Amino acid sequence: MIRPSCIFLVAFLNGSHTQGFVNPTARVAAKLVQTTPSSLQSATIQSPPSETQVKITTTEIEVRKSLDVRIHGTWYDLTKWRVAHPAGSHWIDMYDGRDCTEVMDAFHSEKARSMWQRLPRTDEKTVSMLEISTPEDTSVQKDFRALRVQLEEEGWFKREIFHEVKLLGILSSLLVGAAVTAHSIPKLSIMLLSVAFTNAGWIGHDYIHGTDKFSEKMRMLAPMVAGLGCTWWSNKHNKHHAATNEMGVDADMGEGPLLYTYAPDPANDSPFRKVQHITFPIVFSLLFLLWRVRSIQIVVPAIEEKRTQAKEELYSLMIHYAVLLTVFPASVWVPSVFISGLMSAFIVTPTHQSDVFFVDKQEDWVTAQFRSTRNAVLSNPFSTWLWGGMQYQLEHHLFPAMPRSKYPKLRSIIKKFANAHDLEYLESGELKILKMNWELYRDVARADPVKGAPSVSLYNVKDKVRTAAL
Repeated sequence: MIRPSCIFLVAFLNGSHTQGFVNPTARVAAKLVQTTPSSLQSATIQSPPSETQVKITTTEIEVRKSLDVRIHGTWYDLTKWRVAHPAGSHWIDMYDGRDCTEVMDAFHSEKARSMWQRLPRTDEKTVSMLEISTPEDTSVQKDFRALRVQLEEEGWFKREIFHEVKLLGILSSLLVGAAVTAHSIPKLSIMLLSVAFTNAGWIGHDYIHGTDKFSEKMRMLAPMVAGLGCTWWSNKHNKHHAATNEMGVDADMGEGPLLYTYAPDPANDSPFRKVQHITFPIVFSLLFLLWRVRSIQIVVPAIEEKRTQAKEELYSLMIHYAVLLTVFPASVWVPSVFISGLMSAFIVTPTHQSDVFFVDKQEDWVTAQFRSTRNAVLSNPFSTWLWGGMQYQLEHHLFPAMPRSKYPKLRSIIKKFANAHDLEYLESGELKILKMNWELYRDVARADPVKGAPSVSLYNVKDKVRTAAL
């Protein structure tokens, strides 16, 4: 999904969020490499590598001064190019000395993917060194890349314009209905506007992820209709996709003070935790308000940094608030923001929080998605529409740029892929998945604080109330 989780609220209220986590047992001035890729281990709790699992590549410390990434088996030297990366240099830095094939394919258009082949290659000496310290591509990764090529050739990434027009027509009807009844039937207007905001969020999310020409033209729908900025969403949400459930990297992992997904250190604890399984709907309702605030906070710096379409995004947000404040009285749009946040949070939070969290970087991105992502099986047409395709969370995480209308048919293909590679395809009914999420909040609320617990989420659902063996 969108898993811009409502849990990001806690980081915002704290004033900042953790950008990375350093394992205390592995603070050495060298690159640490696990002999067995962590993403292939059977344990549900991802622990740091032990001393016997780690080797220090001193050659790399002494020699490598370049910034190198591996894409489809070829190493590229991005030392000079990193500052020119349209989405920011932090993305390049994040994959220094690592394979970034899946992320490169997932977030870039065909044109962009053809351009990186013209970037400077890493010299042979450095490549030899890097190949020693970088895990080889697994059979899962190789077969997934072949599957992507097949789906692209079969046209799975092409949008059906008629379907898009239908979705936009429904959204327009909701907005018009809300506007017409704003003063005469305010309660109806509140509900129509709430559903419209949520629906606009899903459609806008689809277009922001999209790499096709239609998505590029419709990119400003999210800020103009839902008040949600593209730049903030891309920065945070794409990192969630790239490093799903990786502690210290994925900002959607909760760490308090209003909601916790693990038992915290006493120094990081909050009295709100003890009642979070009761008060969580209040926190959930703040989701859209938070997203709106963050969108406004980030758009101006984005303009100063000359980010692509940042000015258009600011103008779209200005149009949104001009219309919102002119057409709708505060008694309508204010509750609509909170209700839409509540609905969206109930959709975006449960599809990851009940599954594996990782303490270290996952080199096999594909396997990590299967281990950390759960689909929701919906029971009625309204839920199917309201969830906006986010019920197919795994399909979306594997192919975020694919139009969400393709996910129902893609499901059988992904299940077949999972069976062929001995991967578990996680899915639960909509009520069960919500119950699992509530039980997590309840169990963590009842747990005693744990001295030394990390400041970011770490554990699987069965172990969220216990500390990690660091």
